Amino acid sequence: MSEEVKEAEQALKADNVMFYALSRKFVDEQYDVPEEAKQVLYYSLAIGHHLGVVDCLKTVLQCTRDEYKAWIEKLPKESEAYRKMAGFFTFGEITIYPDHLHMLAGAFSNIPVEEQDEKQQALTAGLIEVLTEIYHEPTMYLMVRSR
Repeated sequence: MSEEVKEAEQALKADNVMFYALSRKFVDEQYDVPEEAKQVLYYSLAIGHHLGVVDCLKTVLQCTRDEYKAWIEKLPKESEAYRKMAGFFTFGEITIYPDHLHMLAGAFSNIPVEEQDEKQQALTAGLIEVLTEIYHEPTMYLMVRSR
């Protein structure tokens, strides 16, 4: 293996895994939109579509790729939670919506504390805290991606 490939591989391993939570939304009104079109936009927002909406995300958790991998390896390999969280390695990011709350909270809550190191315990506690916030505010979501 060439030195360049080794360095690139090492850089990938050093990437941080960032957990971003929706912090607020606003309508992008930089364009002069006719009044009739604004009514369609506002109606779309009211029924849950994101036409012209800008999502603002804030970092709520972070770890290295190796820490993330070791953490999700604590989940049962055949579980839906493992499949969801491992999707990060396949797609480069995952999005956690209200539909995933109970499945993920249950799966991570079932990992015995004594089987987790300090970082994994912090990630589990932090994830469950964010999932609880999403439960109380269902328009929120969580995005997991590398940086």
